[in-house]
Amino acid sequence: MDNIDLMNFWIESSEEDYNVMKVLYANKKNNYCLFFGHLVIEKLLKALYAKENKNAPYAPKSHDLLYLAEKINLKLTEEQEDIFDLITKFNMSARYDDYKKEFYFKCTDEYTSKQLKNIEEVRKWLKDQLMIN
Repeated sequence: MDNIDLMNFWIESSEEDYNVMKVLYANKKNNYCLFFGHLVIEKLLKALYAKENKNAPYAPKSHDLLYLAEKINLKLTEEQEDIFDLITKFNMSARYDDYKKEFYFKCTDEYTSKQLKNIEEVRKWLKDQLMIN
């Protein structure tokens, strides 16, 4: 797969996860909604990695959004770094049993709504970096 094919793969996969995220939110599955929100952002970062690395388009196998952003030399503000760090935690918190229960209770409707706004803003910004709508 060349870098453009791989970039498109990650974009399409991110869009599928975005739709799942919205369905989970509508059905009050807030912790899993935020987990999928993390996947949306991770996959857009991997798409950007593929776009920027024509000769080696396969992104590192990592779920750490800050690490992925660093690998593509993405310039983040301090606020964006904090948001990327927080969204990364949604991956671990929804996945591992020792974090799941605590995360479940943290994901109130208010908290989830606020975090979805962060995810939406990052998603739009990354899509702008990819020059897609």
